[in-house]
Amino acid sequence: MTPIEHMNWMQVESYLQGDDRCVLPLGSTEQHAYLSLAVDNILPSKLAHEAAGPLGIPVFPVLPYGITPYFRGYPGSVTLRVGTYLSVVRDVLDSLHEQGFRRILIVNGHGGNSPALGLSGEWMADHPGAQVKFHNWWNAPRVWAQVQATDTNASHASWMENFPWTRLEGVVMPDAEKPAVNLDRLRLLSPQALRNYLGEGNYGGRFQRPDADMQAIWDVAVQETRDLLTGGWLE
Repeated sequence: MTPIEHMNWMQVESYLQGDDRCVLPLGSTEQHAYLSLAVDNILPSKLAHEAAGPLGIPVFPVLPYGITPYFRGYPGSVTLRVGTYLSVVRDVLDSLHEQGFRRILIVNGHGGNSPALGLSGEWMADHPGAQVKFHNWWNAPRVWAQVQATDTNASHASWMENFPWTRLEGVVMPDAEKPAVNLDRLRLLSPQALRNYLGEGNYGGRFQRPDADMQAIWDVAVQETRDLLTGGWLE
């Protein structure tokens, strides 16, 4: 089994004798309109497990809190300061490196965590021989092409994050399409002003599309992530 929660330390030590790859999902706990507050945790974690499972590569638990200060006006949304977040990610990478992991795929589920991309480059420069790939799964080339081929009006908390595993039981989705919000204006608003402007939390698009559309996107996402694990590493 590849989830770390299904392994003990002796099994990890044995694994490291033959392979140095692992997956670290990064998430966020924040508003997603009518969807779960844990969308950005559920998606990168599930994706990491499905991509890495057949390869026998360990997947670490998702880091469930990220950088999301703009959603502080929505109850249940939790944010870390940028400095705190980068310190946590750095400490996790240091721990993995100390134990022998040298090829680390970060599967990121939240756009606000982008400062960790810069950190990963800095961290590699300080750890010669270590490699980190930073994978924003939702806008990776093949996934984004599939999203755009499905519906060009897609964004945060819209249909493109509405999978069977991110929905909440008993919650009915509006049968409507929301115009895309003005992102330039959004970035200037305080948390409460953003909530007043944004409303339920969808940035633009329908609230739900057929499950067949979503499965097609998911299949592309799994394969694109798996390909990052099997190729493109330096010798």
